Formats: sequence, C-alpha cells, structure tokens
Amino acid sequence: MEINQTNIPPIQENESKKDYRNIIIVCLSVALLATLGYLIAVKTSTKKTIQEQRFELIEVNNQKSELQLSFDESLARLDSLGSVTDNLKVELDEKKSEITNAKAEIRKILNKKNITEAELAKAKKLISSLNEKINGMEEQIAQLTDDNRKLEHDNAVLTIDKEKLNNELSSTNNEKKELQKQVDVASTLHASNINITAFNVKKSGKEVISSNPNRVDKMVVSFDLSNRIIKTGSTDLYIVILGPDNKPIATKNNLPGTFSTREEGNKTFTAKVPVELEPSKTKNISFSFAPEGNFIEGEYKIEIYQNGFLIGQGKKPLKKSGIFG
Repeated sequence: MEINQTNIPPIQENESKKDYRNIIIVCLSVALLATLGYLIAVKTSTKKTIQEQRFELIEVNNQKSELQLSFDESLARLDSLGSVTDNLKVELDEKKSEITNAKAEIRKILNKKNITEAELAKAKKLISSLNEKINGMEEQIAQLTDDNRKLEHDNAVLTIDKEKLNNELSSTNNEKKELQKQVDVASTLHASNINITAFNVKKSGKEVISSNPNRVDKMVVSFDLSNRIIKTGSTDLYIVILGPDNKPIATKNNLPGTFSTREEGNKTFTAKVPVELEPSKTKNISFSFAPEGNFIEGEYKIEIYQNGFLIGQGKKPLKKSGIFG
C-alpha cells in the first residue's frame, strides 16, 4: 500500500510557528511589563514632583508668614519710637527717611500673591536692614535720653547751687546792710558840752548875759562834735528850737523846713548848720538865733540832729525878775 505524503502535516513547520508565537507573546509581555513599569515610574515621579511642589509652596508660605510677622514686629518697634522721634526730629530725620523707603519696598514684596524665593530673600535682607536701622535709632534715642537725664540732673544741681548762692548772697547782703547800718550809726556824731547863753545886745554893740526875756535879744548855742571813725567830709546839723509852748520857733535869719529822723519821722527844724568834718578831732560849733518876735518867759529847748539821730539837747529857761520885770 502506497502512503500519500501530502496528507501528512509538516511537523517541523508547526513547531516553528508555535515557537515564534511564544516569542512574540514573551516580547509583548515584556513590553507590557516595561510599559506598566514606566507608567508606574512616571506616575510615582509625577506624584513626588507634585508633593515636592506642595511642600515647596507650603515652605514659601511659611517663610512669607514669618517675614510678615518679623516685619510687623519691626513696625511695632518703630511705632513705639514715634513720640520720641518727634522730639528728636533733627537727629533722626535721615534715618526715618531711609526706613520709610525700606518699609514701602518690603510691603510691595510681601503683598505679592506669587512670591518667589529670590523675592523672599530680598525681603528678608530688607527686614534685617530695617531692624539694624531701628536698633541704631533705639541706641541713639537711649543715648540722647540718657544725656537729657544727665542734663536735667545737672540743671537741678545748678538750680540748687544757684539757690544756695542766692541765699548766701542774700545773707551776705543782709550782713553787709547790717554792717553798713552799724557803721552808719557808729559814724553818727556826738554833741557834748552843750551851752546855751542868752544875751542882751546894747546900742553900743556890747553883749550882756541876761535871763530876763524882756532883755534878751539873742541866744547863742555852742557845743563840741566828736566821732573817732568819722570820715573827712561835710554833713548837716539840724537844730530844733522849741519855745515855751513846745512849738518850733522861726528865726529872723533862717527859714524853717523839715527833715527825716530815724525814730520820730519828719520834724520841723529851726536852723540847718553845715559842718566840715575831720577824723578823730573834736570840733566846736557855735551859732546864734533870735525869734521873729520877742523872747517870752519860759523854757527853751534845743535839740541837735545829725544823720537822722538826736545827738544832743539842752535847755535854757528865761524868767522875769524884779517888780518891773
């Protein structure tokens, strides 16, 4: 029996095709796995990138918040200096101008929505510079405040010293015035050996002593002046002559006037006698007076004043005698 070769399948060829398909499947599987791995890797990488970007954004926002907080603190410090800087405007105007510019630039950066790291770094640097300027202002203000306190203390000390000097000067002036008063009082003259003589002047010019008022034409007053500490110069003596009625009398040759005394106020004088003084020497003074009218019976009083003080006084009685006076 003859075998038909065409009906027998080629075993070798089928096996080759099978192997080829397996290879393709393997290749596709590998490619699929590779694609899946790639996709997984890409997804993982993308997720990581998104996560990193999220972290970076959070970090940027945190930095921005920190810078804003730092800036706010700087502004608060600056505001606290406001009342002081007004009083120290001349010294701090230049720094205030720089600070104003820095504040404007920092605000401009921090107000941005999408702020970059470079801008954050710039803002940080500006805030640091701002704080340095504020520190400088605080130090300068502290120094000026300390100087002002020292000045106020020195002024207070000077005021106390001035008051002390004024008190000492016042005390010295009072002592000086008291000393001058003592010297003034001590330099007042003293009248002694007061003698009052009444004279009757004859037609011949001869003067005869008399105590009868009807025969008295004038009275002569003489006395000695002395003072060991008196200075060379001139002074005025005020003579007060009181009649029997105890009233100042006016004389024929002298116009009456008033003068001031130390204890009795103003008084009316009968005569004003100028005297030249010599230190440590006794000087004799003599003057005469006659009333505008006639002498009358009674007692005449003589008061001598110099430097406002009563320095001497005397009395002279006139009395009628005999049957016809």
